[in-house]
Amino acid sequence: MLLFGRLSDVAGWRERQIDSPFLSALRVRLASDDPALGEALEGPGVQVAVDQMIVRGDTALNAGAEVAFLPPMSGG
Repeated sequence: MLLFGRLSDVAGWRERQIDSPFLSALRVRLASDDPALGEALEGPGVQVAVDQMIVRGDTALNAGAEVAFLPPMSGG
C-alpha cells in the first residue's frame, strides 16, 4: 500500500504491507489503526488506484495488489 502527498504526512509513513480482501476492509482497518488517516482518506478528492488503475467504490484485492491512495490534485 502506498500513500502520497499530504496523506503520507498524516500517517507518518509512505509504504506499508497490509493484507486485505477488499478495499472497504482496508479502509476500515486503516481508520481503526489511525483515525486521523481514516478521516483524511475519506476527504474530498482523494482517489484510489489498484495496480495503477483508478477505482471507484469497493473492489476485491488480489494477493500482492498495489493499492495507492492519492490526494486531491492541484495546480494549473
